[in-house]
Amino acid sequence: MTAAAALGYAPGRTLPLRVEAVRQLKRRRTLVMGLILAALPFVLIAAFAIGGGPDGEGGDNRITLMDTATASGANFAATCLFVSAGFLLVIPVALFCGDTVASEAGWSSLRYLLAAPVPRARLLWSKLTVALAFSAAAMILLPSVALAAGTVAYGWGPLKLPTGGALPASDALVRLAVAVAFVFVSQLVTAGLAFWLSTRTDAPLGAVGGAVGLTIVGNVLDAVTALGDWRAFLPAHWQFAWADALQPQLEWAGMLKGASVSVTYAVILFALAFRGFARKDIVS
Repeated sequence: MTAAAALGYAPGRTLPLRVEAVRQLKRRRTLVMGLILAALPFVLIAAFAIGGGPDGEGGDNRITLMDTATASGANFAATCLFVSAGFLLVIPVALFCGDTVASEAGWSSLRYLLAAPVPRARLLWSKLTVALAFSAAAMILLPSVALAAGTVAYGWGPLKLPTGGALPASDALVRLAVAVAFVFVSQLVTAGLAFWLSTRTDAPLGAVGGAVGLTIVGNVLDAVTALGDWRAFLPAHWQFAWADALQPQLEWAGMLKGASVSVTYAVILFALAFRGFARKDIVS
């Protein structure tokens, strides 16, 4: 019986992605985060209704993305992405990637998973894949709800550009998709930080908070103009490069530079997570 089980054992079939995805989907923090992201567009709509909408132009007579928020559903979706990309969307990425391994250790179930036996690399791959999938879903959820709610509130129409002119609604959807894709890629650094910390600690809050904290530090350093060209090596320096997608002519240069910096840091951090976890003594 033991020999037959050993012959039928397939490491690649342990901890299927479907099983891990269902486990993460049923967790309360997943539902709460989804509700928060879905509620933000309605909070902004209520704020605009109470406050009378944007002013229409900035104090120095320059139109900003916020000033065009109520021009159409596409404008409202772009505005929601603008107000959330810098911090709010960092939280679900840090939560899904930082909580995944550390929570198992905190529940003292990690050693039982490995004793199943689930190979360590397989366990990390399954958890990382599901965490990134949930992070991507969070990135898509917010602008999708914003687009639907904004269309109901402000109508379906072209995307009014802060620089002047407008994009047809069909083109605006493509540009918004490009912007969301870049925001997700730019958040891979936070994902890498959170996942690496999750393999180093048994405290989920430490991994999540550490990733968010280090991301904030990166934003602060990017604000230090004395660093000059060194800021180009900070992922935070490129976090709003997605705005280049909302120009009359799509500009790729900034997004490509930002994506290369983010992916480079993420690959290094993911590699450190796998290397460290392979050698770690699992006692919880």
